[in-house]
Amino acid sequence: MTSAIDANVVIYASDDASPFQERATLFLEQLGSGRELVYVFWPTVMAYLRVTTHPSIFRHPLPHDDALENIDQLLALPSVRTAGEGDRFWQQYREVHLDAMPAGNLVSDAHLVALMRQNGIRTIWSHDRDFRRFPGIRVRDPLDPRETA
Repeated sequence: MTSAIDANVVIYASDDASPFQERATLFLEQLGSGRELVYVFWPTVMAYLRVTTHPSIFRHPLPHDDALENIDQLLALPSVRTAGEGDRFWQQYREVHLDAMPAGNLVSDAHLVALMRQNGIRTIWSHDRDFRRFPGIRVRDPLDPRETA
């Protein structure tokens, strides 16, 4: 199975104040040793960098070099791939938009869903239940032991 990963999973693994840190870290370690391809889209990377280095959002913001190194390590895993918007991205986004009519914070989720569809991916690992609003997307929560057992 090919899947995508949402920024919140990587953010939780980096947040020593989060009750989800241990579970998220374990999941990322399992991800690194797995055989399934996992896509980390560029908006996910940028969201991670934005949140983990922001003192008003992240309780203990990471130094920029540490945040970049965390992404370097994630992207170096043999099962991880990156992808961005292709030539027909806007058309794909408009279809996602018509399916779910996202507004506000859901626009960035719709962006990821459009990237997933453009790359033939139907599953996303996320603790964010908002992805369930998008038809044709399977959301798996890596912080729920029932999902990763």
